[in-house]
Amino acid sequence: MSTAVAEGKTWGGGNEPLKSSYGKMMMWFFIVSDALTFSGFLAAYGFSRFKFIDSWPIADEVFTHFPFLHGVDAPMYYVAFMTFVLIMSSVTMVLAVDAGHQMNKSKVTIYMFLTIIGGLIFVGSQAWEWNTFIKGDYGAIQTKGGNILQFVDAEGHRVAVRDFAVSDEHKDRTQHQSKNGLWFVDEGTLPAYTMDEVIHGLQANKDVLVRTQIINEEGEKTVLSRAESLNQVMKNGKLYVEGANLHVNEYGSPLFADFFFFITGFHGFHVFSGVLINIIIFFNVVLGTYERRGSYEMVEKVGLYWHFVDLVWVFVFTFFYLV
Repeated sequence: MSTAVAEGKTWGGGNEPLKSSYGKMMMWFFIVSDALTFSGFLAAYGFSRFKFIDSWPIADEVFTHFPFLHGVDAPMYYVAFMTFVLIMSSVTMVLAVDAGHQMNKSKVTIYMFLTIIGGLIFVGSQAWEWNTFIKGDYGAIQTKGGNILQFVDAEGHRVAVRDFAVSDEHKDRTQHQSKNGLWFVDEGTLPAYTMDEVIHGLQANKDVLVRTQIINEEGEKTVLSRAESLNQVMKNGKLYVEGANLHVNEYGSPLFADFFFFITGFHGFHVFSGVLINIIIFFNVVLGTYERRGSYEMVEKVGLYWHFVDLVWVFVFTFFYLV
């Protein structure tokens, strides 16, 4: 028996190894490699959170907004809605693939369209969430050591800095620009309030206390006494901050914002890319391209990608919002 014959009997897979086409195998290779990438990002997030576990922002206090419901405290509600929409879009994708196996063009068209709508709703919701997170809500003070001091009332409810800060109408500070100061040096956007305005407002409102970013044994942030609150702001206060970006974060550690923007943004890019691919496949379905080919395998391949994106969000949702 020749070596060629022996190898032929050993392989026996032909052009479809594991009974899968070349395109589906390549999609699986991409999914595995991308899963390793997300795993590395989430592992880095987990290690950083464990290192700063005593000062990590509490998700229930950060993601409390819901569109068109101003002033309503709805922790995690909108994030749960986003997750539900994405999971349902994965269900419609399963139905589209099943309809493709049955060569039912009309059903594939309907379910692909619903999948696209679900993806667009998720991407739009994530953009709204980013915008809300960046703008902030209450404002806080950043200390000289980089920690965050928030403000609460006597009952522990958050108080916005704008509600008690004393604005000095007679003091107008001009933003430093390269043309009117040091050459080639520009200053960032001026904060809404100076430290003096915050301190004067804190002194005038005796019911306002300072809450540090340190989490106590009860799982709540530490609230200082009135004397300690004044002392912390007057001696250690450096800058008024509002919202979150890559430099500061009114909710706590800036690392939380860094990971949030990077990981959710990377996942959002995957969802947006998936929506674009789904739109292309949708129009091919409408034009009857796969009907003429006699196979809707392309729908199945893009469905594998969409399920992967859905599964990754389950882990992102768990790491950022639930744990």
